[in-house]
Amino acid sequence: MQANAQVQAPKYSNEFLNIGVGGRALGMGNVQSAVVNDATAGFWNPAGLLQLPKKHNVALMHSELFAGIVKNDFATYAAPLDSSSAFAVSVIRTGVDDIADTRNLVNEYGYINYDNIRLFSVSDYALLLSYARKSNLIKGLRLGGSAKVIYRNVGQFANAYGFGLDIGAQLERQGWQFGLMAKDITTTFNAWVHNPDEFREVAAITGDTLLVKSSVEITLPRLIMGLARRIQFTDKVGALVAMDLDFTFDGQRNVLVGSDVLSIDPHLGMEVNYNHLVFVRAGLNNVQQVRNFDYTQSWKFQPNFGVGIASNGLNLDLALTRIADTTPTNNFSSNARLSSVIVSLGYSFD
Repeated sequence: MQANAQVQAPKYSNEFLNIGVGGRALGMGNVQSAVVNDATAGFWNPAGLLQLPKKHNVALMHSELFAGIVKNDFATYAAPLDSSSAFAVSVIRTGVDDIADTRNLVNEYGYINYDNIRLFSVSDYALLLSYARKSNLIKGLRLGGSAKVIYRNVGQFANAYGFGLDIGAQLERQGWQFGLMAKDITTTFNAWVHNPDEFREVAAITGDTLLVKSSVEITLPRLIMGLARRIQFTDKVGALVAMDLDFTFDGQRNVLVGSDVLSIDPHLGMEVNYNHLVFVRAGLNNVQQVRNFDYTQSWKFQPNFGVGIASNGLNLDLALTRIADTTPTNNFSSNARLSSVIVSLGYSFD
């Protein structure tokens, strides 16, 4: 059994920070970099904090993924500091609870003893401290940044601490909205500490020699570019059409455009409102190519839908996202799908 340190830069590192937060955003396919203007901006693009509607702004979200196995929770408070700056504090938790540890299920006499089962959780936490300020050089340019502290825990087996930095910008010109978000711009490092003693008995049986006491997981930068346009049909009916492009540099991914150096993942979103009171949303993301049973290739995507109500500073947003499609790819398949319902609540007041 080794006791050294390893450094690795895997794809999908800290992926819990890419699931997304807020019913509005998730209903629009995670398209937010150019349009976010509420308390969730600390996550999506801190530059959007300069558009907060009131002095005090809070938002809460709860969602359950994969038939309730994974819990994803978010809470934030945001407020303007003055006419040209704002800040936010946000907390995210994504976790799987009540996992059964059955290593001691069979006792020393060879009998099954269910009292020996212990439960543990695998949880990822992030604290985001965000700040935004108007640019003094370019009119209409908003700038922001988020410092994030990460804690990840795998029961008594391992835990990690990490730190990263995101920066963002927004700009409006002639009815067009532009957004730019650079995540993990400094490269985020997660320092893992493992507990090999928890695996000592298993390793003695399996002959495992790969366990380490510590390792460093690196999250490479990600760039998000956004474009949006507002359309006013009548005095009371309007729409917002937006698109985000995610650029990743950690190797080829299964996205619309993928290569060993650069992968590009597009997101499309739309929001229709009536008098800014009732909102209907839709979005497309996660465009992927899958292999069928007959070895042919086909493209699939994730559709998302949402509705929202806003009144007197209170915002209630619901979203339905298709997290997984369990449909087999042959002619004898059923149409079973796993979907996730997201509920978020926001309140703004002076």
